[in-house]
Amino acid sequence: MHKRIDPRLVRLDESWTSLPNPYDIPVEICASPDVPIEPAALDELLTVLETQRTLETLSPEARIERVVCTPDFHKGAGIPIGTVLQTRAALVPQAVGNDINCGMRVEATSLTVDEVRPHLDDLERRLRHLFFEGGRRIGLTPAQREGLLRFGLPGLLGEGFAGHAVDAADRLHAAGFPADSADGFRDWVTSGGGTSYDSLIGSVGGGNHFAELQYVAAVHDGPTAYGWGLAPGRIVTMVHTGSLALGHQAGATGRDVARRLWPSGVPLPTNGILPILLDKPWQRYLTGFHNAANFAIGNRYFLSQMMRTALAGAVGDLDARLVYDAPHNLLWPSGDTVLHRKGATPAGLSDDGWGEPVIVPGSMGAPSYLLRGLGEARALTSACHGAGRSIPRGAAAKGSDDELDAFLRDFRVVTPLNHRDPAVSTRRDIITAWRRDLKQEAPWAYKEVRPVVDSLRTAGVAEPVAELRPLLTVKG
Repeated sequence: MHKRIDPRLVRLDESWTSLPNPYDIPVEICASPDVPIEPAALDELLTVLETQRTLETLSPEARIERVVCTPDFHKGAGIPIGTVLQTRAALVPQAVGNDINCGMRVEATSLTVDEVRPHLDDLERRLRHLFFEGGRRIGLTPAQREGLLRFGLPGLLGEGFAGHAVDAADRLHAAGFPADSADGFRDWVTSGGGTSYDSLIGSVGGGNHFAELQYVAAVHDGPTAYGWGLAPGRIVTMVHTGSLALGHQAGATGRDVARRLWPSGVPLPTNGILPILLDKPWQRYLTGFHNAANFAIGNRYFLSQMMRTALAGAVGDLDARLVYDAPHNLLWPSGDTVLHRKGATPAGLSDDGWGEPVIVPGSMGAPSYLLRGLGEARALTSACHGAGRSIPRGAAAKGSDDELDAFLRDFRVVTPLNHRDPAVSTRRDIITAWRRDLKQEAPWAYKEVRPVVDSLRTAGVAEPVAELRPLLTVKG
């Protein structure tokens, strides 16, 4: 059933709508009539477009050239999630957000769903121990920490970290982002002196971040699936996390740099969005940005290791191959233009002819999809990074207890709290808070993933390769 379109939008065809605006900036949203478009997100986007007036004040060359919104478009914190912003002569730190290089990582294993199903109870216990009960024990030296922050995975592995090597350059959008230093995060680098452990690296994070055990339920593109190591029934792991506290620190640095560069006597913009002109000294932000982005790549690497460790302990030896590591919240400078993606992922072409892997998770308990990017210029070679919220967290937290109970009967969610533990099951205050947090990420809080994926397909943005169904989800 088609959703009623917001009167501010103009439907162009079955895949695209446009948003007329006072600044004549080309703004298009990739969404079929079956995908709801949140009015509050449009309000927020129109406020973002006021930045055009700010840029005109700062420089005659600076401007917003284009905006594309992906099918999971929904309200964020100042900038809508699913916004792709192309600017000239300026960058906008807030158009990336604080969770720098939040992204997805998918690995295909040698195990099958039939081999894993009998061990789910054991897997749940092992995953809770690894993720939340001190079991991961990721010991890093200061040199390894600095190597990770300055050069990404090559820097970490080049300093002698003995990881499970499943990565290849062609299966990472980027292995790392070289940075001149890691001085902004010196406390984390030198944490504990020698080899040390902390609660940050290997943390899944909160909100919509997760680690999930899935299996290939259907293949839609046989040759590509085969090339990516996928087959029906094959077990895969999917992780979704970012730069955690380091990203928040780098985001704060970006805002600080923008304020310091702001011309004296020029009022601050009413929408609170502070751009930085490219001809200004913004290296301090770029260095912190790259440090945080590199941490995020490493963190996804470790989360995948933890998933493999739990599988090996519960089921037995396995092989694993990285399908892809895809970023969401990043800047892509090119000459005097900058492409910003917030809650959007690259969907370009690739040298192997299959197309860049696009990872679109559904809501907790729902199917996820792997697609191949088609390099669609109209979409700024971008796709969505998930189904997208349909209900704000506050409203979702008030959802039906009966629906949550039905969901928990049918699906396994591994959280720091084991709600089945008799020691906590009688603590009503603890259980109530736990249930409230789960409701914020429950299926009813998100759009249906199939119409979202269909929008990408009909718009020529990406073609489905495989459908993945979850067995259990780890939530922070």
